[in-house]
Amino acid sequence: MANMKPVPAREFDLARDTLRQLNLYLHKRAVSDGISQVSVVHPDGAHSIACGLDAELDVHIHGHVGYYVAGMNQHATVTVHGNAGPGAAENMMSGRVHIKGFASTAAGASAHGGLLVIDGDASLRCGISLKGADIVVGGSVGSFSAFMAQAGRIVVCGDAEDALGDSLYEAVIYVRGKVRSLGADARFEPMTDTDVAAVSSLLNAAGRPDDPGSFKRVASAKSLYHWHADANQEY
Repeated sequence: MANMKPVPAREFDLARDTLRQLNLYLHKRAVSDGISQVSVVHPDGAHSIACGLDAELDVHIHGHVGYYVAGMNQHATVTVHGNAGPGAAENMMSGRVHIKGFASTAAGASAHGGLLVIDGDASLRCGISLKGADIVVGGSVGSFSAFMAQAGRIVVCGDAEDALGDSLYEAVIYVRGKVRSLGADARFEPMTDTDVAAVSSLLNAAGRPDDPGSFKRVASAKSLYHWHADANQEY
């Protein structure tokens, strides 16, 4: 172990460096400089930190961030040691985004792939229009979470507010706590061995100790898949 080489790293201080300098370095210079780990201090709620990354970088942001942290992420691992504003990991394609605190509205919106981990609570519309990513929330989620979620999996270790899974398609939600209400066309279904194994895998990936057998499955009843002319707008 004594012969292990240190990981090539670079630090940005947003009390001194500009956000543009940071993001430009992450996009254009880090890989060519041989840097694999970037540390960001004093983010002070800055928006759009580490957006659109497309390399296997390990980015640690020490503090709270604003809108769209790690949006459109590909390949990179982004860890926020604090809370995140709206749209964290929005439209993520791959990689891993870890919010150590709480996440505001629309965390993981339209995410296609990768893993989003939120240690605290997530606000309204977590996983809205999810398109294939996995989301693990250590706390609770707000109303209309997983609204129109098309593919992917969401694990909620706490409770869920109103209209969970409204207008679900093929995405599946696993909830450990109480669900205030389900949205249109969402329903509880029996947990199978395959579901328990999936939850166990996701909890392990997120570093969570929860019992995978204590979750409930929420999926689509599929009555909204087709429009019926005679339904008189009642589904």
